[in-house]
Amino acid sequence: MSNANVKKIKSSEIDFKDRLVSIQRVTKVTKGGRTFSFSAIVVVGNENGVVGYGLGKAKEVTAAIAKGIDDAKKHLVKVPVLKGTLPHEQLGKYSGAKVYIQPATPGTGVIAGGAMRAVLESVGVKDVLAKSKGSSNPHSVVKATIDALSKMRDPYTVAQARGVDLDTVFNG
Repeated sequence: MSNANVKKIKSSEIDFKDRLVSIQRVTKVTKGGRTFSFSAIVVVGNENGVVGYGLGKAKEVTAAIAKGIDDAKKHLVKVPVLKGTLPHEQLGKYSGAKVYIQPATPGTGVIAGGAMRAVLESVGVKDVLAKSKGSSNPHSVVKATIDALSKMRDPYTVAQARGVDLDTVFNG
């Protein structure tokens, strides 16, 4: 994710809504018996173009979720959201998970599966078509979706870089 338009954001300035993507009970077998712990994947976002994900592990569910939220606030990316949808289609990849996201007309809604839906709703996208291919592992799908979103290019900066007006970028 070392992309030019990935902007790091200070988490203290924004108020976030968090979504729990998945929670797993993990068992460690020792000579004294089984030890249970929990791992939680959490997505946070301000529903206005800022999103992040985190992983928390603890002996209790609530502690794991709290750690996940803290971790997510440390890994935030800025995404250009345009009139409730995305500026262009994009592929994202992480490990075995591949995702494809594309803009949709107003009124379409968020057409996306479980882990992707949480990320896209947290970023504030209202209309989007998305497809998850390959691995359905929630960890990988969340990271692939964030990879795709971080590759998104803002139409205003594209227009500025090309030295043309905004209408040419969309119609050209």
